[in-house]
Amino acid sequence: MIKVLSMMKRKDGMTLDEFRHWLTREHVNLSREIPGLERFVVNVPDVDSPENPFDAVNELYFKDEAAMKAAFGSPEGQASGADALANISGRSRLVTTEYKLI
Repeated sequence: MIKVLSMMKRKDGMTLDEFRHWLTREHVNLSREIPGLERFVVNVPDVDSPENPFDAVNELYFKDEAAMKAAFGSPEGQASGADALANISGRSRLVTTEYKLI
């Protein structure tokens, strides 16, 4: 199982509530269409703080690296990525293998 952590900062001028709404009500609809995406979890802080380096940490799960590459390269993956870039000011990604220890 491959997990991609996507740490996002909302675009300038967007409130945290607007960002949360976009991510959980609008963007998720595009994410649902990505082939091979097995699970999508969104983590958004409840309180807006300038000390938060990111406004969301998203978890995207794929069967393996080939499935991840195919998903991001698909038209649906490209549309989801374009939507994200239109609504954020920055993003960092970390591709990981998840180890469930407890």
